[in-house]
Amino acid sequence: MPDPTRAVTPAGETLDAEDAKLVTLARGARARVGAAEGASVRDQDGRTYAAATVALPSLSLTALQLAVASAAAAGATRLEAAAVVTEAATLDTAGQAAVRDLATDAPIHMAAPDGTLRGTVTT
Repeated sequence: MPDPTRAVTPAGETLDAEDAKLVTLARGARARVGAAEGASVRDQDGRTYAAATVALPSLSLTALQLAVASAAAAGATRLEAAAVVTEAATLDTAGQAAVRDLATDAPIHMAAPDGTLRGTVTT
């Protein structure tokens, strides 16, 4: 589960179609390269960006950091929502901070590798 000190929706929540698409994209990014995490974000224009964890000797990025960086590099100025697919029990703070750089209120959905929603961080 995400950090219980943060605002989290019940794990039984059903996502709308656009947010469910973010989970699907994140699952695909993770599976494609066998990464620890996959993530995706949707910008103010509805464009989506998906990424996987990068772990190189000289560069380490969480999937969420890379998805946000891709959006920013493409000109995004605001994010509407994000999703992370991971086996981890908590949302990484670096990825969350990256999302908050472009949106203080965008939901960040956390899902298990099978796509099951674990919760949504809103703060």
